[in-house]
This record gives sequence, structure tokens and C-alpha cells, in this order.
Amino acid sequence: MQAKIGDTVRYLNSVGGGKLVRIEGQMAYVDEDGFETPVLLRECVPVASENTFKQPEIVVTAQAPQPTKATDPEPELPYVETPAGEKLNIVLAFEPRNIRQLSQGEIDAYIVNDSNYYLYVCFATRPDRNSDWTARYAGVIEPGIQVLCGEFNHPDLPLLEEASVQYIAFKKTSDFALKPACSIQFSLDPTKFAKLHCFKPNPYFDGPVLAYEITVDDEIQQRSKPDAEAMRRAMQEKRRSDAPALRQPVKRRESKPDITVVDLHASELLDDLRGLSNADILNYQIDKFREVMDANARNKGHKIVFIHGKGEGVLRQALMKELNHRYKGHQAQDASFREYGYGATQVTI
Repeated sequence: MQAKIGDTVRYLNSVGGGKLVRIEGQMAYVDEDGFETPVLLRECVPVASENTFKQPEIVVTAQAPQPTKATDPEPELPYVETPAGEKLNIVLAFEPRNIRQLSQGEIDAYIVNDSNYYLYVCFATRPDRNSDWTARYAGVIEPGIQVLCGEFNHPDLPLLEEASVQYIAFKKTSDFALKPACSIQFSLDPTKFAKLHCFKPNPYFDGPVLAYEITVDDEIQQRSKPDAEAMRRAMQEKRRSDAPALRQPVKRRESKPDITVVDLHASELLDDLRGLSNADILNYQIDKFREVMDANARNKGHKIVFIHGKGEGVLRQALMKELNHRYKGHQAQDASFREYGYGATQVTI
């Protein structure tokens, strides 16, 4: 049953509760000892309603069922502390509900508390540096759990240009080492929410997420703020380079007269990855590799650097198989790390 204004509620995934005083969209505001705490409406569980105390007296007949006894609230399960949990590890993560519909689907925000401590946390966002902050979540997070702290649709993403996480760590039933209070502010870059390669595996989640480490082994992770104007110029350059009339079959650049550099990352070859399986993407990358090799088959001595990335090595293994069978006459070696980093193979025709 959904909570209504005036109900006394408790929180579904954290400790606390109070009287529900107002509702704005999916956010509820709960009066806790004179302070209004914002929390997701779906996280509020009604335990008493105003109407409970306004019902007229009902005469119980012999056929009416007898009232049941009120049950005591379930006790809080004890948390088994670990030595590693004495250091704070806090993560803010965004998990898409459908990884194949990033441009349309909903995204859930979670805060992970991997420690022996309780955290009183406030997570807030704002659309730009000149705007005020909007609280997305405020409450106590128990040790060793992750809590849903926000739900965002595609139209909400422009509101997530900047984020802030503040917390205070403590223990309820035992002595503890005092941890410094945290107040960290950083850019979220809303464009990453539409890029499949930005969502990566994480030990705290079953599927890929966009994760921001807040604290690692008690060390608060300070982040430098990017230049908004520089980002805007880079995005404009990217759009121009991706225009259909100007887009080349293969993303390449000439670093030296006798070397061709080809980037085989899926994000560079394809404008949209929706609906494509990993096998589909790999086949497309191999086709591009063959296209470049066939086009340079008569350019004896010419060098081609294929950038395939480190990753799990699936694409590199596929390229080496092609070179060992279909293109046996060519020399292959790891490309210069200084110039191309890890994950590049140089082929000499």
C-alpha cells in the first residue's frame, strides 16, 4: 500500500521514519523530530495512518472476525564485522535497468557502504555550477549494504551534471575509530549515461554499472572538475566527425607517412550499439580489419597499427587467428607502448 500524506512511515532499506508531510513526484518528505528528510516514495512503508485514529466506533457482532494481536517489529539483524570493514569503502553507482536501452530506459542510483560503520549520507545533484543543490537521498545506511538512492529517466540526465556526496561514519553499539566527515563534489558527465562502454563490471553488482569511488580504504577520492567549455568544444568536434557525409569507413589517423593507425573499438566504428550482441560487434570489427588488410595487400613494407584495446583479449585473439591463417605472409608484433599504449598490434605488409 502506498503511503499518503499524514501517514506515519518507516524506511524500507534504512533506519528511521516519521510523519509524511508532503509528496513531490516520486519524492516524499518525512518529518523526523522537526526536520524534513527527502526520501523516495517507494522506500516509505506506512505503519500508521491518520484515518486509523478517526474511524467511528464499530460494534463487533458474533460473526465478525476477532482482531489479531499487534506483532512486534522484527529485530534488526546483527552485522558481523570483518577486519577489512574497519576501513571505509564507499561507492556511488548508476545501474541501467536495461543495458540495451540506455537512450530510453531508467537508471537506478545506489550508494554502497562496504564497511563496519553506519553512514549518515546525503546525496545531491544540480544541473550546473550556478544552480542550487537538490537532495536525492538523505538517511542512515547500515554496514555492508547498498541502498537505492535515486531513480532517473532519460529526460532527467541533464540535471546530473554535478553530484555531491556527504557522510558521517559511526557505530551504534561499540567503540570505534573516528573517521573524518566527507563532503565531496564532482562532475558526472551526463553524456556517459548513453555510452555502452562507460558501464563496466563492478564487484558490488551483477551487471555493468557506471561507478564513482567516493572513499577507498579510508582515502576520500578527490576529483578535479573538468573545464565545461573545453568539454563543449570536444563534443562539437565529435559531432562533426560523426556526420554521415564526412564519416570514413574506418576511424584512422596518419601519425607517420608510412604508418596507418586504425582504431577498432566498437564505439569508434559504430554510431549506435543498441540491439547488437557481442558476436555481432566482433564480426563487424573483423570485417573492418579484413577491409584494411585487403586494401593494403600490395603496399609492401607498409605498417598498419590496429588498436584493439586490452580488455579480455577476445578481439586480439581473433586478429591473431586471421594473421596466422588468412594473412600468413605478413609480419605482426606488439605496437609501441609509448605511442599507442597497451592493446595495439602492428602489422607490416
